[in-house]
Amino acid sequence: MKKKLAIIGGSGLYNFEELKEKKVIPVQKGPFGENSGEIIHGILEGVEIYFLPRHGKNHSYNPSNVPYRANIDSLKRLGCMDIISVSAVGSLKEELNPGKFVLVDQFIDRTFLRKKTFFDKNIVAHVSLAEPTCKLTTNLVYDAAIKANIDIKKGGTYLAMEGPQFSTLAESRLYQSWGCEVIGMTNMPEAKLAREAEMRYVS
Repeated sequence: MKKKLAIIGGSGLYNFEELKEKKVIPVQKGPFGENSGEIIHGILEGVEIYFLPRHGKNHSYNPSNVPYRANIDSLKRLGCMDIISVSAVGSLKEELNPGKFVLVDQFIDRTFLRKKTFFDKNIVAHVSLAEPTCKLTTNLVYDAAIKANIDIKKGGTYLAMEGPQFSTLAESRLYQSWGCEVIGMTNMPEAKLAREAEMRYVS
């Protein structure tokens, strides 16, 4: 049985050319609606990859309207237990230059328009988010990036804003004072939902 890995692609990442034996899985419709779009399935070095473009094939979903619950639900139903989430972000630190990767390990959620839980009807459950990303998978991604000579930093806080507008200068200065490394619009509630679905998540 091959290992199954989900990769969620952010802005600018809509395809996965390196996959072998590619096939397209049509849009899935489940109890939380339809996911963002077709999922590309293929094999890479013996691992089954399920690639889902977060914003849809033609970037048709803005950050507030991404069907986060349907995305996580569809990947879980396909048998994925690990998620690598790729996102375009802004830097809140001078030393984090364009092109550098950051493996975030903490989030501050400033979104307010999104459904953030699977447990909102007929069942109530609580999960810990003290450590919202998987340390083991983070270390694996970090080691692979170092071997590939990718400029990467392990650890950092991601400020999730609602969007689609960018923040004001005053807001950015506030987030800097909080010690955030990067700012983006999509990792929340994605990370929360992955935790509720008992899937290992790395951003």
